[in-house]
Amino acid sequence: MTLETQSRNFKASAANGGLQTRSANARRLTIILGAAGILVLASLLAVGIGSVHLNLSETVKALTGLSSGVEATIVWDLRIPRIALALLIGANLAASGALLQSAMHNPLADPGLTGVSSGASVCVLFILLVAPQHLSMLPVAAMVGGSIATVMVFAFAWDRSKGVTPIRVILAGVAVNSVFGGITGLLSLLNSDKLPSAMSWMNGSLAGKGLSDAATLLPYSLVGWVLLICCIRPANVLRLGAETAHTLGQDLTRTRLLLCGTAVYLASISISTVGIIGFVGLVVPHMAKLIVGSNARFYFPLSLLFGALVLLLADTLGRSLVPPLEIPAGIVMAVAGGPYFLYLLRRSTAS
Repeated sequence: MTLETQSRNFKASAANGGLQTRSANARRLTIILGAAGILVLASLLAVGIGSVHLNLSETVKALTGLSSGVEATIVWDLRIPRIALALLIGANLAASGALLQSAMHNPLADPGLTGVSSGASVCVLFILLVAPQHLSMLPVAAMVGGSIATVMVFAFAWDRSKGVTPIRVILAGVAVNSVFGGITGLLSLLNSDKLPSAMSWMNGSLAGKGLSDAATLLPYSLVGWVLLICCIRPANVLRLGAETAHTLGQDLTRTRLLLCGTAVYLASISISTVGIIGFVGLVVPHMAKLIVGSNARFYFPLSLLFGALVLLLADTLGRSLVPPLEIPAGIVMAVAGGPYFLYLLRRSTAS
């Protein structure tokens, strides 16, 4: 084979590979756009579902202002705030889990297992029960507590020879969560007279929230999503392995701190608003990765959309399953996510 023929074959192979890559990327983008469309449709349907059922016509009239009766009150004062919060918090928690899994190369990493949730909950509960005059500090307090807990898990899970392994993270997470769980119990015991006011938050319920809560959370979430976009390239570099990352001039420690810091931020602002809602950050990134692969350009956006959809479904199910009783979204996710976690744990241990 002549040199000219080899060169021609190489160019043809490269062109074919580029075409396949573009086709795969177009398919992934179509999936993301489809997920966005499904999310919009699910949100519209969720407006009419609850203890008082509204058909599509009544829902549209209430949303467009053509109805000013009870339907409009139900839609705008009760359901729209919950749906908006479910979308924001679901997206934040899923993005947090995706970042932690990318930073730690650990399929079992999520805000709950890495201590973010328990650490943030202690600080938030302290303000709710002991210093309610400082409610405006809830997001900052949650971030401080989540950061402390995450540092503790990393410190206890680190091994000089093996680094941070999934099993050590789980064991360290169990220990740290136990410590902060004990502190939570102590706070509850010492302030039992004030506990009823915090019960909704402790169960991860979206009930009783208004549009003001969603409006408060939105700017924090937008900042977190901008940081998420900044994490896409570093996450993709980490995916190539430590040696390749060093070759490309990537500081692994700084990169992991960026990803983990953004994850703690997104989880903490959500916990400070509605309490602990587990398993969204664990389950959703796996769903997204199975569909579009591990490229963060597609994996992160789809995780956002799927997280919003999953929590929206959990909250809608909780308020419509046994009306007029409402089951908090945190309880629904715990029941649904527990078996999936056990499956992931078994598969990770076997490998």
